[in-house]
Amino acid sequence: MAKTMAQLPYHYGLKVRIFPSTEQKRLIKRNSDASRFIYNQMNGMNNDLFWLKKVKTPITLVLKRIADLTERLKKPSTAISNIHGWLNHPDFDSLMKANAIKNYKTAWKLFRQVHQAGTPKFHKRGYTQAYQTSCLYSAKVTVLNMENGSVRLTDNHHLQLPKLGHLRFKGLPLKILERANDIRIGTTTVSMDAVGHYFVSMQIGSEYPFVAKQPIVKSKVGIDLNLDNFLTDSNGQVIDNPRYYRMIKGRLAKAQRKLSRRSRRAKNGQRRLSESKNYQRQRLLVAKLQLKIANQRKNFLHHISTDLIKNHDLVVAEELRSKNMLRNHALAMSISDVGWRTLLSMLAYKADLYGRKFLTIDPRNTTQTCSHCGHVMTGKNKLTLADREWTCPSCETFHVRDHNAAKNILAKGLAAL
Repeated sequence: MAKTMAQLPYHYGLKVRIFPSTEQKRLIKRNSDASRFIYNQMNGMNNDLFWLKKVKTPITLVLKRIADLTERLKKPSTAISNIHGWLNHPDFDSLMKANAIKNYKTAWKLFRQVHQAGTPKFHKRGYTQAYQTSCLYSAKVTVLNMENGSVRLTDNHHLQLPKLGHLRFKGLPLKILERANDIRIGTTTVSMDAVGHYFVSMQIGSEYPFVAKQPIVKSKVGIDLNLDNFLTDSNGQVIDNPRYYRMIKGRLAKAQRKLSRRSRRAKNGQRRLSESKNYQRQRLLVAKLQLKIANQRKNFLHHISTDLIKNHDLVVAEELRSKNMLRNHALAMSISDVGWRTLLSMLAYKADLYGRKFLTIDPRNTTQTCSHCGHVMTGKNKLTLADREWTCPSCETFHVRDHNAAKNILAKGLAAL
């Protein structure tokens, strides 16, 4: 019996840009809207059930409604489709419906485990589109791979998706194409961003690793993330902060003001924003500027994280709580611009991918401690953000603030192993 995706030891994510036809774009939008509708129906039924159960008086109508909702939630796909018959239209992917319900249940599961993001919220309609489908294999297929499922590659630049049919895509890494026979496809997401670019994201799995494990280089490094420069490591290497948002924020602010004026004029003229060509043209311009910033930052972070993981056996960083740090209004924009949280998540999954070790430590006193003698600066001597260089009053060792912090981070990491 073939293994499920969860049972496969190695997983990888692929995202490729696709170029759908006009009819395929219509189908993507319909499935995206239906996916959002089903998710919201699930949320609405659960909300109603929660509040109805708060009613203490045993009213017959309330009890009947509770029983009805409880029964519908046992088989939500059938219940929602029976009430909203339009969901049975052949345009809709049945696996899209199943995934929308699964995503709602997963949101509840994450809430119960983490209790941070809150209970599931209603999904609003926006300028982006997305829905999920799954790759199914026929019972007759003995060897599952990328070329014989319901989502499959037909050649190096085309793939087949349920309901959408044949789609051209930009290309896949050669290392994936060469191993298409021993890789299988799992959950697949079809999406459109605010600019109007279409993508397919595929979860793939295999019995064999997707990248070769890196050789041992006997190098360990601690990294200090800061605002003065992006990163300083325990070897003294400094990487400057590119500040992509600050470089373009003037153009972006001007474009957003223009967008706001066009929105106001459309509303004063009693025109819907979706029908206002001037507004939509300016919205697209703003979305492209924001996408440019995001892509520049992501590209920069990918290069930094890959370089760190490939060149060091152990990478140690501070466990930064960006959400708390963003409450400081004086530093919020700079903290958002650097993307620390994204870098840490990249380091975590790339360490697993390349067979390296990455860990985070408590950042407490890493800046205030002398890496030479262990003296901690407290009281009136405590360092402020303005103190970039200092001399230890105990052993008189001169320190560059960020380099010293990186050394302390590495020492804490080694102690934690």
